[in-house]
Amino acid sequence: MMRQLGWFGFRGRKSCVGQVLVLPQVTKLLAERSLGNGCHKRLLATSPFTATQSPQSSKSPETPLLKQLQSRIKFSGPLTIHDYMKEVLINPISGYYSTGKDMFGTHGDYITSPEISPMFGEMVAIWIISEWYKLGSPQPLQLVEFGPGRGTLMHDVLVVLKNFGLYGDNLSVQLIEVSEELSVKQEKKLCNGVSSNKEQSQDELYYKTSTTSTGSPVFWYRHLSLVPKAFTIYLAHEFFDVLPIHKLHRTKEGWREILIDMDEGDGPHHLRYVLSNNPTPATKIFTEPEDTRECIEVSPEAAVLCKELASRIEEDGGIALIIDYGHNGVDTDTFRAFKNHKQHDPLSEPGTADLTADVDFDFLKKQVKEKLVTFGPVTQSSFLINMGMETRLHNLMKQCKPEEKKNLISGFRMLTEPKQMGEKFKFLAFYPAVVKDFLLKYPPAGFFRNLD
Repeated sequence: MMRQLGWFGFRGRKSCVGQVLVLPQVTKLLAERSLGNGCHKRLLATSPFTATQSPQSSKSPETPLLKQLQSRIKFSGPLTIHDYMKEVLINPISGYYSTGKDMFGTHGDYITSPEISPMFGEMVAIWIISEWYKLGSPQPLQLVEFGPGRGTLMHDVLVVLKNFGLYGDNLSVQLIEVSEELSVKQEKKLCNGVSSNKEQSQDELYYKTSTTSTGSPVFWYRHLSLVPKAFTIYLAHEFFDVLPIHKLHRTKEGWREILIDMDEGDGPHHLRYVLSNNPTPATKIFTEPEDTRECIEVSPEAAVLCKELASRIEEDGGIALIIDYGHNGVDTDTFRAFKNHKQHDPLSEPGTADLTADVDFDFLKKQVKEKLVTFGPVTQSSFLINMGMETRLHNLMKQCKPEEKKNLISGFRMLTEPKQMGEKFKFLAFYPAVVKDFLLKYPPAGFFRNLD
């Protein structure tokens, strides 16, 4: 989700215009057809960037989740940031994703790329088609998305895939979603607003199933391990940034972990950060002698998921596209919260704001290097322009009224300009190692030989 403030000063990477590595028939269709969306009107009218909230003069309001956290701390001591994030985000009763709040869009807490313009989802869909063709067009195709939000990205992808014959029984959609509240929103978006009443047996591993508006079966799971094994294209858009992290700090005595304790003093909140007195399991497992940073943030769940993806792709075939904001193992203090499009203190009113940390792409790549070949990360601007987004924009503008043209241009700029989302957001792709030599000759669309 777009939860990054103060992006000004990041330099945009030079785009490789003319290096669009997309199949000729895909490019032709992109330029000549509307792909089913017509003149796009989806756009946040104003920039989501706002100033950070000012410090509060008194204790922040208490929340139901705060009381649960305080009880836990009293019983077992300070929490790791990892456990704090997990409770704040997915506590089944009071967690951020369990409250039923609409956190997306102008009235929510953040805006995402797919919500700004369908052109974003179209470029992702064209990438899927290009790489699927390149790997032999295996059918039926299984498409998996992690944390689909409202379902907007998947909706826009399915509209394009239908133009290439990928609909109905030729395609199955598997969504990894722990929030049943969000799964309801996703079903409405993907299934023409119709909720399925299909009965499922207790033996089924999914917790919900329905049919998309393009006629393909869609299933909801709580974990990747429950999804059937098959050739799969995996999508993870702004998913890794919400996976819980451990925050580790270098001291004269060695690595220590930053924890969260109760604050019964004069602090602005009911919680505060403290440093562990001794090494913790996380400091022993996740620190490396060659890392010179003073502070590191690491997600065990990200490591486990990448290793599971690597095994599935190696054994059953497939590719993965990870889209998120992050860095290559150089940044340090990125843990933060967002509420009402403003940066919010992570310790204030737990359960009412989204928590996030920048993705360490270098860490993700290390988890899969034995089994997969990776491309990227490349900037969002580079990827979208290489995929032909400018061509798509010009084609749409020919069909639109002046006001609609303004919105199209505004959306394009927000997605691609360095000071907005173009530089901070990155694309990373995973492929089976067996196709490495082939990909050196025919690089993935959008990446232009950015191979590791």
